[in-house]
Amino acid sequence: MSRKCIISNKRPMSGNNVSHANNKTRRRFLPNLQVTSFYSNIAQKSFRLRLSTNAIKTIDFKGGLDSWIVDAKENVLSPELKKIKKLILSKN
Repeated sequence: MSRKCIISNKRPMSGNNVSHANNKTRRRFLPNLQVTSFYSNIAQKSFRLRLSTNAIKTIDFKGGLDSWIVDAKENVLSPELKKIKKLILSKN
């Protein structure tokens, strides 16, 4: 499983650890990914997604998974989310 958010496309970044003596060693900054489940009222089903905390806040702000995914553009969605959108629109 990759360390990538399927909604916000946040990925690991690289940078330096800098010591007090100004020695620099490479390090990775990993995104804050959480496995969370969202319940779809339209599909009457729960979906488990691995998302960044920023993406979770965005979905909650938009009013839940159903309203966010219906408003999302098709070219922005990952293949997994396209399947979920197709299922939700077929039930709607």
